[in-house]
Amino acid sequence: MSESIRVGVSACLLGQPVRYDGGHKRDLYVMDTLGRHFEFVPVCPEVECGLGVPREAMRLTGDPDAPRLVTVKSGLDHTERMQQWAAGRVAALAGENLCGFIFKSKSPSSGFTRVKVYSDKGAPAERGVGLFARAFLDRFPLIPVEDEGRLHDDKLRENFIERIFTLTRWRGALAGDGTTSLVARIIAFTSRHKLLLMAHSPELARQIGRLTAESANWPGDALRHAYETMLMRALSLPATPAKHANVLQHIMGYFKKMLTAGEKAELNEVIDNYRLGLVPLIVPITLLLHYTRKYDVAYLKEQAYLTPHPIELKLRNHA
Repeated sequence: MSESIRVGVSACLLGQPVRYDGGHKRDLYVMDTLGRHFEFVPVCPEVECGLGVPREAMRLTGDPDAPRLVTVKSGLDHTERMQQWAAGRVAALAGENLCGFIFKSKSPSSGFTRVKVYSDKGAPAERGVGLFARAFLDRFPLIPVEDEGRLHDDKLRENFIERIFTLTRWRGALAGDGTTSLVARIIAFTSRHKLLLMAHSPELARQIGRLTAESANWPGDALRHAYETMLMRALSLPATPAKHANVLQHIMGYFKKMLTAGEKAELNEVIDNYRLGLVPLIVPITLLLHYTRKYDVAYLKEQAYLTPHPIELKLRNHA
């Protein structure tokens, strides 16, 4: 993609010394790998709301569903200060065209899952959400989010990055080139992403297909919102080996009159080996890409499923 893909990120993950102790949490994968593909928009809630560096450490306390942000030793309550700042910051981020956000895990301001919430009743509950992360999620429920800890999980990492690239393509389709109608662009987008959607949710892929077929009857803004909601909901569901294998077999059907018996047997074996966890997804994908190019299958050459993100990210290389 030639366009810039803007992704929000907790500033400490970029090596900025904004932690309460003056340090940082520079993440090599975020900086050195994803940094080659994304333009980062750094955010540090504590510093940006005026708490400074160094500062007293803070934590969430009270009700996990409505926690307070309190300093650990002195007990100062910064909840309202953080919430007021967060409301203004997410409003400003609406103009940044973000396609994703990488939060700092476990942070009382930026952790988006399993943040500790302390009480006087024993062990902390690990089900809180940082105050800024909560404001972001409420304002941008369809933008993909992860934290740097969960990005070390192969499947979560692949799903997160795939959603970012798909959302970028969707926004590109909405922008258009001034020569085609919104309905025509949505039809083209659905066609290009049909197999990718099938790998995540065959049912939602069918629903998106029906929405596309009826798109001429929808008002523009309602159509955009309904489609994007359904699209991101589908992609948030895991693409399992079984669903991938079904899509791979579907693609193989395009070559049934072209391949020899031996080639078909080899391709079936590779797909079965993938289904059984013996080889990574990139193996059958590479073979199918070879046949797609060899036989110049126009429909498959346009399918996002075969190349949903840059190959150098190696997101399909895990078994």
